[in-house]
Amino acid sequence: MLKSSSSLDRQLMLLAGTVGVGTLLAWLATRTSTDTTLSLSSGSTSKGTKMDLLEKNSQQVKDDPRNFVKLMNDQNRNELIIFYGSQTGTGEDYAQRLGKECKKRYNIQPMVADIESYDLRYLDTLSKDSIVVFVISTYGEGDPTDSAVEFWELLHRDVPTFSNDCAMENPLGHLRYFIFGLGNRTYEHFNGASIAMDKKLAKLGATRLGELGAGDDDASLEDDFMAWQEQFWPLLSDAMVKSEDGPNNNNEQQQQRAYTVTEKEDDGSFYYMGELGDAQLTTWSAKRPYPAPVDMYDLTPNSRDQRHCLHVQVDLSNSNMSYTTGDHLGIWPTNNELEISLVASLFGWSNERLDKVISVCPTDPTNKPPFPQPTTLRAALRHYLDLAQLPSRSTIETLVPYCSDDKLKSFLQNLIDDKADYKRVVLDAVRNLGQLLSFALLSTGRVSSENALQDIPLNVVLECYSRLQPRYYSISSSSSESATKVTATAVTLQYNPTADRTIYGVNTNYLWAINERLAAAASTTSSAETPKYMIEGPRRQYLDQNTTEPPHFKIPVHLRKSTFRLPASSSTPVIMVGPGTGVAPFRGFIRERVYQKQVLGEQVGTTVLFFGCRRSTEDYLYADEWPELFTALEGDNNASRIITAFSREPGQEGKKVYVQHRLAEHGEEMWDLLANHGAHFYVCGDAKYMAKDVQQAVMDMAQSFGGLTVDGASAFVQTLRKSNRYVEDIWA
Repeated sequence: MLKSSSSLDRQLMLLAGTVGVGTLLAWLATRTSTDTTLSLSSGSTSKGTKMDLLEKNSQQVKDDPRNFVKLMNDQNRNELIIFYGSQTGTGEDYAQRLGKECKKRYNIQPMVADIESYDLRYLDTLSKDSIVVFVISTYGEGDPTDSAVEFWELLHRDVPTFSNDCAMENPLGHLRYFIFGLGNRTYEHFNGASIAMDKKLAKLGATRLGELGAGDDDASLEDDFMAWQEQFWPLLSDAMVKSEDGPNNNNEQQQQRAYTVTEKEDDGSFYYMGELGDAQLTTWSAKRPYPAPVDMYDLTPNSRDQRHCLHVQVDLSNSNMSYTTGDHLGIWPTNNELEISLVASLFGWSNERLDKVISVCPTDPTNKPPFPQPTTLRAALRHYLDLAQLPSRSTIETLVPYCSDDKLKSFLQNLIDDKADYKRVVLDAVRNLGQLLSFALLSTGRVSSENALQDIPLNVVLECYSRLQPRYYSISSSSSESATKVTATAVTLQYNPTADRTIYGVNTNYLWAINERLAAAASTTSSAETPKYMIEGPRRQYLDQNTTEPPHFKIPVHLRKSTFRLPASSSTPVIMVGPGTGVAPFRGFIRERVYQKQVLGEQVGTTVLFFGCRRSTEDYLYADEWPELFTALEGDNNASRIITAFSREPGQEGKKVYVQHRLAEHGEEMWDLLANHGAHFYVCGDAKYMAKDVQQAVMDMAQSFGGLTVDGASAFVQTLRKSNRYVEDIWA
């Protein structure tokens, strides 16, 4: 049967996307002119037809909008491209800073791009004079950011397919690159994503210039970044083709800013008021969050502290989204009105200015707009900009040339020059940009900070902020038991870095504000002391208009896949360690195991949960659920149970008991499950202290009950990790 030319074209295009254009053309070259599979409706397969096909596929490569090499050439900037894979915006900020500094030093404008915006299979078509800089963040157990997953999967294929030929030896042999990683040393796989990418690139023939940068967020990521640049700039200068114009000696104020801002008249056409995501997409995802009906309640109504722990349930019934037990729920926050008012007051933005329709466009056409356009300044402050982020010294430096107050300029310049002062005033005191500028103005003798910075252009201010990012929570429900009702567990964050100031967690206090309205009563924390949020959302889309009292609200969410998974066989024993909100995924695990036993009739292995909190009467999360759940798991494995550790329980005579202590007390039994019954071991919670102490407890039991040496115990834990039998879902 002969295929039509249109059918053939579609098949060839699909095949090219699967195996690569080079491989497809090599295959075509082996075909004979009498191959009826490739016959056109005319019955002819001449050499000219094959050449037409080659030219057609070549044209498709040229026209591909994700071909960054073509875009670089069209923009006449083929020397340097900086790719960033960022989860919270810090990596993007660093990449943009490198781009600006390169323009200042060498008068070369590099292309700075989100790694997910372009197809990195075209790396093999870069010229030998080009240089790529990768700024790569790591999260979880050495995982890449969501935006870097496509490139990660390309590099980790058995035979990575680039645009020319997947079978070519050293397909990236001409590529020269730098790489800076962002991570946290408290995690087992410190900077795992950047290290793995570096190894894969080298294996494909690419050459790294300079040392691999390893930023440590547990210490000082900023200092690590600055130290890495000390070797980066001289090496880049030696390796790069210089601009004929030479270095740019213009001062900072004359440098091209990242954005231009245009104010528009409200002509009745649509503009964004805080809506999230791409409305053109037909499915809900991280690129288009779903406004999900939400319900919640306080798990710790008797807490004597200001902290509250919320059980949050969202309804995904009318979305296309599905999850697996152990996945993460992403919740998109809103900034509180107090922070919005502070920033607006500092820069002299009136209510009329805040509600003016604006369009913010990158001056570099290869960059993305910072948020949906057009919009209003108020919407940007409320829904799009991360007002809580701590300003880097580079951010402060951006503002200095525009400060007309010499005392303020001197104060800020001192923070730029003196790392110790910067640490004391900004990092230790946890001051975001608005709080820092207010503090600086008052410290220099100004009575009021209102309108003090009104001369600073709006585009300069916008350049100081990253995009407000979703916050992720371990899902605490079972996908088998509850496919569309997804739950998470979140502690409201409030603390005092200085005696006169309280820091409020952005998202958890947003959720708490919703909880107060849902409860239709005053909370135990005085409303006058907590920030206010516009919880109705843009155009009141997060308020169910079909209800009156009590109100029904929605929150924007999406799902993120995780590697935190129960064993494939339900009969495999599991040991879970989850103090505080670290218990969240284990509630889902245990409910999943109960479902497997009661509904599916499967044999379920021993299930042990180590849970810790301060006091059994105040923050014992889900205390009312555990007896029924573990009773349901009794029978063949009556060893299934919860083992608790209360660190501040009355009668303990000042001795604090933590989960690692309980683990040690039951060491012989747990060792037997691990060593002789193939148990899987899970840890969720604090990375800095708890996770390390728990690992040490496992190593101690390996020595005490397994007779292993210190090195042998360490190797045992590493073997468990490599076989996915020791898995962590931890945070710093």
